[in-house]
Amino acid sequence: MMIKLLKNAQVYSPAPMGKKDLLIAGEKILMIRDSIQGYEGLDGVETFDLEGNILAPAYIDLHVHITGGGGEQGPASRVPESQLTTFTTNGIATVVGLLGTDGITRSLENLVAKARALTEEGITAYALTSAYCYPPTTITGSVEKDIVMIPPMIGVKVAASDHRSSNPTGEDLIALGTAARRAGLLSGTPGLVTIHMGSGNGRLDPIFYALEHSDVPVKNFLPTHMLRTPELMEDGVRLIRMGGYMDCTAGCDEESCETAAGQIADLLGRDGVFADHMTLSSDAYGSQPRFDENGNCVGLTYASPKYLHKTIQSLAKRGIPLEEALKLLTSTPAAVLGKEGVKGCVREGADADLLVLGDGLAIDGLFAKGKTALWKGEIKMKGRFE
Repeated sequence: MMIKLLKNAQVYSPAPMGKKDLLIAGEKILMIRDSIQGYEGLDGVETFDLEGNILAPAYIDLHVHITGGGGEQGPASRVPESQLTTFTTNGIATVVGLLGTDGITRSLENLVAKARALTEEGITAYALTSAYCYPPTTITGSVEKDIVMIPPMIGVKVAASDHRSSNPTGEDLIALGTAARRAGLLSGTPGLVTIHMGSGNGRLDPIFYALEHSDVPVKNFLPTHMLRTPELMEDGVRLIRMGGYMDCTAGCDEESCETAAGQIADLLGRDGVFADHMTLSSDAYGSQPRFDENGNCVGLTYASPKYLHKTIQSLAKRGIPLEEALKLLTSTPAAVLGKEGVKGCVREGADADLLVLGDGLAIDGLFAKGKTALWKGEIKMKGRFE
C-alpha cells in the first residue's frame, strides 16, 4: 500500500483548518494532525513538504463532455475526446461525463467506456445516460436499468428551454425524475437529472411544475448553464431558496470567465443564496456555438477545464472568501453526488483527492486517489496514450 506523508500544509477542508500534516494510506486520508512524527525516512513512505502552501480538496467537475461534444456545423466540427492530464493539471480529480447535442454519433457505450478508462488512468469518472432528447435514449431500454445496472451511470441528462431540445414538459420531467430517483435508491447513486438549460422563454418552468405536482425531491434536479440570462439566474435563485441546487458554467475564454465570476459573486451576495447550493462546472470539450437571431450557427469553439480554477482565482480577487469559492467545486458538488465526507473535503477517511495551491493560488500539485498526478507543476501521471 502506498503511504504518503504531507507536511506543513495550510489546509482548507474547504473550511480553513490551519497548518496540518496528513498521512495518506492507499487511496484514503488516514490521519490529520498538527504534526505527524515517526514516518519520515521509513521504507515505503514518500514525504512531501508543502512549505506552508494551501492544501484543498481536488475539484469535482459535474459537467464534462469526456468523449467530445460539438457537431453543430457538421461532422468536421466534432470536438476531440478528453485527456487525463487536461483534468489533473487544472486541479480536477472527479468528473461527470455526459453527452450533448449530438447523441447520435456520440454513443452512450463510448461514454461508459471513456468514463471507465479515465477511472483506470487515475481519476474518478461517473456518467449520465441519455443526452438532449426526450424520450431518453438508453443502453438497456430504460433509464432506471441504465443507472442500476451500468456503473458508472449515476443519473440522466436532458435539455430544456433550448431550440435544440425536445422541449420536455413538466409532466415529462416528473416521469424522468421519478425514474432517476427510484434508480438512485436501488443503486446507491444520486439518481441525478441534469438539465441543460437554454435561453428559451420557458426557463425553469418545467422544473417548477415537476416540483409542484410530484413528490420528486428538489435535490434530484440540477439545472446547468444557469448564467445565460438574468431571467434564468432569477429562476435559479428561486430554486436555491426552495432547497435546490443550480450549476453555473465557467467561461470559455478570459473575458467570459471574468463575466461568470462577476455573476457568481453577485449571486452569492443575495439573501438566501449560498455556495452550499451552487456548483461550478466547465462544460469541458463541449461546443460553444454562437447562433444568430434565425437559429443559424455562425461560430463555434469548445470549452476548457482551465477556466474553473481561473474563476476561483477571480472570485478570490473579488473578495469572496477562498473557503466559500472552493465550495463551488468541492463540498457542494460532493453533496450533489451524495459523496459528502468522501469527496470534496479534507477529512480522515475521505478519498485522497487533494489540490496544492502556491503563490497567487497557482495550481502546484494534485493527488488523485492517493497517487501523485502533479507535483511542483510537473506532470507525474499521464493517460496511456499521452
